[in-house]
Amino acid sequence: MTSRDESLVAEGYKMAERVTRHHAKSFFFASFMLFGMRRKAAFALYAFCRRLDDMVDVADGADKGAVPEDLAERLVRARRAVAELYLETPELADPRMPPPSTRASGGEGPWHPAEMAALVDCIRRFRVPEYPMQELISGMEMDLTLRRYETASQLDLYCYRVAGVVGLMMAAMLGCSEEWALGPAADLGRGMQLTNILRDVGEDLERDRVYLPLEELAAYGLGVEDLRRGVVDDRWRAFMRAQIARARAYYARAAEGIPALQGFGAQRMVKLMGAIYGDILRVIEARDYDVFHGRSFVTKPRKLALAAQVLFLPSAVPLMALPAPGAQGKSKVPLLSPEPTTGTVR
Repeated sequence: MTSRDESLVAEGYKMAERVTRHHAKSFFFASFMLFGMRRKAAFALYAFCRRLDDMVDVADGADKGAVPEDLAERLVRARRAVAELYLETPELADPRMPPPSTRASGGEGPWHPAEMAALVDCIRRFRVPEYPMQELISGMEMDLTLRRYETASQLDLYCYRVAGVVGLMMAAMLGCSEEWALGPAADLGRGMQLTNILRDVGEDLERDRVYLPLEELAAYGLGVEDLRRGVVDDRWRAFMRAQIARARAYYARAAEGIPALQGFGAQRMVKLMGAIYGDILRVIEARDYDVFHGRSFVTKPRKLALAAQVLFLPSAVPLMALPAPGAQGKSKVPLLSPEPTTGTVR
């Protein structure tokens, strides 16, 4: 690598750090558990996900919940941009697709050259595979084209594609070389996404999005109109307790993969991210499951307290707050499979 290339890569990592600091405060906070190139690579991967989302999503100022008229074209450009990243590492390419050389755009990427250079460096250095990046694009397509999720299986596939696969990218960067630990890595992302969904029910309704499985809402005697009215009654509380138990089951499975991560910082970062997101569930419970009037969030002092515990007493900190004894067994909602649904979602 020439000095010019090294300079471009260094600039790209700095740009990615700024993007992460601005858009992902909890992730940026947890990144202090990492050191050296792993921390820089975490920023590069986050910035990639953010830029990809911007590339596929509607422009600022558009109607909430709108779908871009040229969505199909945007998705093609996004997939070609990802293939471009693997021209020099075809062995890491998505095995479901033709070689990157036949799929890449053949021109400059859609992002700043420095960010692209940093991302390519991250991919080479930590052997990050293409598959989860392509799955992420499929998740973004789901997010833009599906406004309702009928079943838990549909929601599971969505959570896997938009967040579980990010866990797979991060696992490579965090030094996970054990294939068995990839399931737990994906489960952490799925748990975090489900937590976001439970927290943001009111905000998502403003975009005409309902991610909660309609079949399961109906099982508790609830419908979309109850959500629009912000009803918090015994039906809603029971439904939320069941969904929170499911999220905590994801976190519990994710915790099993932590020993497969290499190094002091990698294990602690993952534990801290799980602890922070798991704590959002505690806040939702403390608010009596009211996610319609104000946002449930973890305060900065609480994050600092969790970070101190993870740093100095890691064995004493669960990946998330455990459910009350027996609560999971009373749930009407079954635990989802560790593997994503593979059927087509329409």
